[in-house]
Amino acid sequence: MPDPIISFEKVNKWYGNDFHVLRDIDLSVAQGERIVICGPSGSGKSTLIRCVNALEEYQEGRLVVDGIELGDDVKAIDQVRRKVGMVFQQFNLFPHLTVMENLTLSPMWVGKLPKKQAEEKAMQQLERVRIAEQAAKYPLQLSGGQQQRVAIARALCLTPRIMLFDEPTSALDPEMIKEVLDVMIELAEQGMTMLCVTHEMGFAKAVADSVIFMDQGQIVERNKPHDFFNNPQSERSRDFLSKILGH
Repeated sequence: MPDPIISFEKVNKWYGNDFHVLRDIDLSVAQGERIVICGPSGSGKSTLIRCVNALEEYQEGRLVVDGIELGDDVKAIDQVRRKVGMVFQQFNLFPHLTVMENLTLSPMWVGKLPKKQAEEKAMQQLERVRIAEQAAKYPLQLSGGQQQRVAIARALCLTPRIMLFDEPTSALDPEMIKEVLDVMIELAEQGMTMLCVTHEMGFAKAVADSVIFMDQGQIVERNKPHDFFNNPQSERSRDFLSKILGH
């Protein structure tokens, strides 16, 4: 069996001396696997995925991403960040730059691509997320859903092997959620390795290979979507599902 593309081994993280935010996390993710992570607020979901590209540091354990062990080595962190794209809850686009300029910034500065090549790559990704016609506009001229699709395209411009999504639809109006989820479903169907923190359970049912439920910094359950939704293994999972599916 090939090595997992992401491997957590007994990873622990604290904020300060008291808040134990990740507790003995063991998690393997195969290349091309799509995982949805859910759980109550404060359960450690976002912290978990932010450790994958070293936006958060962990204090104990071992984390290997695409064959590179993450620790204090700045070079290793830089290598991993070139392989991992991330889409945040807020779009984090530069408002004073056009969509095209937002997308070409990293490929030109980090990837050292010539401007023409960076623009060609950016246009390919804008076509991929179906907003190529917005390339010359500024972020504030776009809807929230369009801005989030720009953010996804920007992450894809560095040709990542792994995509992390941290509640990518939670800042959107309901009618804009579908257009972002459709893009994410398309990415999943193309074989992208994905870790997605979300409460969009329809998305989890449609594309996830497995669903992880977290509570109080621990992975309480990992299961196939069908089994997770129809026969959750823990009382805590059942309680969580009854609340979010009951609305």
